[in-house]
Amino acid sequence: MESQFYRPGNTKRWLRSVAKSAAKNKKRTGLFLLASFLVFYLLFDNKGIIARVRLEMKKRDLIAKVAATEKENDALKAQIKELEGDKKTIEKIAREKYGMARPGEKLYRVQKEQGK
Repeated sequence: MESQFYRPGNTKRWLRSVAKSAAKNKKRTGLFLLASFLVFYLLFDNKGIIARVRLEMKKRDLIAKVAATEKENDALKAQIKELEGDKKTIEKIAREKYGMARPGEKLYRVQKEQGK
């Protein structure tokens, strides 16, 4: 069965025929090589199509990150404005986030059970 796919005599004959046809059609062979080089250059060069696609994808990712950062920045600015004049909000954040209490108050901390 293997002999059906590999025939050494036919391979040599095929290579000879390709070499002869290339020698006869020098113009066609030259154009083929030039076209192959140009396609390879357009696809895989630093300024080629593949590099361009990669840069476009990176650009989209960076634009999305910038938008997310701007949204977060706007939220933080709103929080700053909210905290500037409202003592109750400052007290609420101090109690919830930092576990602070007024003098004389007892603070109870409830721990969550782990493993369930």
